[in-house]
Amino acid sequence: MQWRDVKPQWRAAGALRFLGALAASWLALITPAWSADVSELPAQLQEKVDAARQACAEFDDGAFNLEWEAVDRVDLDGDLYPDWVLNERGFSCSTAASLYCGTGGCVSHFLVEDVLHSLLNQGWGLASLGPNRVLLADVHGSQCGGINPTPCVAASTWDSDDKHWRTTGAEWE
Repeated sequence: MQWRDVKPQWRAAGALRFLGALAASWLALITPAWSADVSELPAQLQEKVDAARQACAEFDDGAFNLEWEAVDRVDLDGDLYPDWVLNERGFSCSTAASLYCGTGGCVSHFLVEDVLHSLLNQGWGLASLGPNRVLLADVHGSQCGGINPTPCVAASTWDSDDKHWRTTGAEWE
């Protein structure tokens, strides 16, 4: 039997399976894959993990765990090299459900050009806007004059000259 003899719907199904497998393989290649092994973390981030581990141990002799989503390698400053992000949402302690996060979210530590900055957030993402990489963070509503459920987003971009995040409170009319 030759390919042209196969029914069109079977050919389409086979093509979709192939494309799905190809997409899954591609996604696996670009998705950050970090486990509980933090031996490659830069010293500044390792200090944060060590402090979190100690805090857990001091709270009823808890066992600290670094979950899969705790470490990200992404280009934060647009230089085409991956920077480091340590997300405390990926920290867990066996004896304390909310040791690292609260109603305001969790702290993320952003290491760019060997400079560490931390931000309490309820989630973050990146966007490109012209030549700038823009860090978008869902932050506590109190930062926008409201309360926790008030929608509030901070947009920041890395200033390589001054080595800090630039952000503003927009003046809407």
